[in-house]
Amino acid sequence: MLYSLYRGLTHLAGPAIGRLLDRRAARGKEDPARRHERLGCPLLPRPAGRLVWVHAASVGEALAVLPLVERLLPLGPQVQVMVTTGTVTSAALMARRLPGPRAFHQYVPVDLPGAVDGFLAHWRPDLVLWVESEFWPNLLSAIRQAAIPAALVNARLSAKSFGNWRRFPRSARRLLSVFQLALAQTGVEAERLSALGIADVRAVGNLKYSAPPLPADPAVLDTLSAAIGPRPVWTFASSHAGEEAMAIAAQVELRRHLPDALLLLVPRHPDRGGEVAGMLSAAGLSFSRRSEGGLPAAGDAVFLMDTLGEMGLVFRLAPVTVMGGSFMPVGGHNPIEPALLHSAVIHGPHMFNFAEVAAAMQAAGGLLPLVGPQQIADAVAGLLSEPERRQAQAEAAREVALRNATAIDRVMTALAPLLHRAGVG
Repeated sequence: MLYSLYRGLTHLAGPAIGRLLDRRAARGKEDPARRHERLGCPLLPRPAGRLVWVHAASVGEALAVLPLVERLLPLGPQVQVMVTTGTVTSAALMARRLPGPRAFHQYVPVDLPGAVDGFLAHWRPDLVLWVESEFWPNLLSAIRQAAIPAALVNARLSAKSFGNWRRFPRSARRLLSVFQLALAQTGVEAERLSALGIADVRAVGNLKYSAPPLPADPAVLDTLSAAIGPRPVWTFASSHAGEEAMAIAAQVELRRHLPDALLLLVPRHPDRGGEVAGMLSAAGLSFSRRSEGGLPAAGDAVFLMDTLGEMGLVFRLAPVTVMGGSFMPVGGHNPIEPALLHSAVIHGPHMFNFAEVAAAMQAAGGLLPLVGPQQIADAVAGLLSEPERRQAQAEAAREVALRNATAIDRVMTALAPLLHRAGVG
């Protein structure tokens, strides 16, 4: 009954969704040149061969599936991989990182019946690999009706989401029955997915452990390193609204003890660069902006890296990383990325998106958790001033990441029967 109501409402929602896409485009959240993809009218032709469709909601999920894409392509010259995401930032990232030409990106269609039908009629995927837990009812129902083999990969389901789904058990079972297999990040999440009705659920680990270190252009790295020189450097990475004020306050306090300390401030969404620049000016901190082609000057307190896809540079430049999204109830961002690049990680009280990863790294002494933002300056100062402690912490986190990097092997083993059924490998 709930799905019937949802489908009926989405049949009527076309004009409202169109206006929503217009508003998002005005804010830089949609790509007007590719709006047709969101409406289920792709322009790219369907490639010949067996098409594996991998859906990843945004940047974090898209990065996690890169090792999976790289393992799917060698299964045969007939294998093509289409990765869909729903954000402009993830689309730009995939344009740079997908190992073409047999791997390509498309925007996921909005969950309107017409858009969904147009998308599936055009692409006719032979296999669907759905990443984590972004469940769109019309899209998943259409996959089931088309009898396309499907698996939920790197599945994650928070306690809150699980509780919400448990309120509607029949709807959850119907929606999730599209997946013949679910590969969960942890045993706890495997139990939750099983309770919601997926028949074959296995805990195989987190694919984010299997991702290679983020890349960086060596020439750009050398240029930035030379501009920074021997100054102590730290980064507040992937900051969200409300966290930049914390980073600025911490930098003001830190420079009382380390007057030449430089903060690399990296907003999670680069389009907020102007807003953050205004905050820096109001605080009286000298800064340069990466988006304007600047380099950190000798007198700068902050280098605002309001650009996309340069975290590989950031983590190589900064031996200390404060992880954004963890001081606000966002859930934190991936600590594996800085750990693989030898940056010691500090985080706040909200790491629920990476609870298992954070727990493993904390147990090994690889993460420094803080209760609140007031501790940031002291924690950064301590790690910058004690290189041996900093290096030991960074190495402990890196060892945890390397020890779990075989998650991709377990994923491919579990997927083998479904790949065979779909004619892939």
